[in-house]
Amino acid sequence: MKLTTTTQVSVDGVMQGNGGASDEDRRNGFERGGWARPPEPLFDNEAMTLVHEIYQRADAFLFGRRTYELFAGYWGLRKDLEDPIVGALNTRPKYVASTTLTDPQWADTTVLSGDLAAAIGELKAKPAGELQVHGSGALTRWLLENDLVDEMNLLIVPVVVGQGTRLFPDAGPDIALDLVESRAFPRGITLQVYRPTGRPQYATATADMKP
Repeated sequence: MKLTTTTQVSVDGVMQGNGGASDEDRRNGFERGGWARPPEPLFDNEAMTLVHEIYQRADAFLFGRRTYELFAGYWGLRKDLEDPIVGALNTRPKYVASTTLTDPQWADTTVLSGDLAAAIGELKAKPAGELQVHGSGALTRWLLENDLVDEMNLLIVPVVVGQGTRLFPDAGPDIALDLVESRAFPRGITLQVYRPTGRPQYATATADMKP
């Protein structure tokens, strides 16, 4: 299966507390939650259609523990399976990377608590299909560090949040990316789809370069 990540980020790279509640994630004194869901919706019909299409492509989902619990407490309780997101999340296999979760309540969930790289490698080795990661910032960073991501969907929200946990840390691996797709939506959301291609190439000093 192809492993893809889908992340909502601000222009300055913040992914913390993007959801509909201002108090969704207050870790480390974060006070600006709900930036991706202001009263005037930024996710217009075209952008939401894209999100629905992404979820419908999934053959399975992989989560970090925190995102898994947030999703289970909302999407896992909904019964309207005709909704594209609800239907996908509640009818397809789910995997959660955790060393502490022992009794997941969401049906069709498997906890990956041992050798995570090996377990994900086994999932990726299955023929065809798409293994999707939504949110799950710490897990996404770990997957990138371990060269396990095949494609990244970045949904960039037109706002500078100015605080909060960012998708990419101040110090981390350097990654070259191929742009696979780029789209803009009426209210400012943009989609960038990237494929990691190893380490970037850097300019080197030459004899004729001036100081």
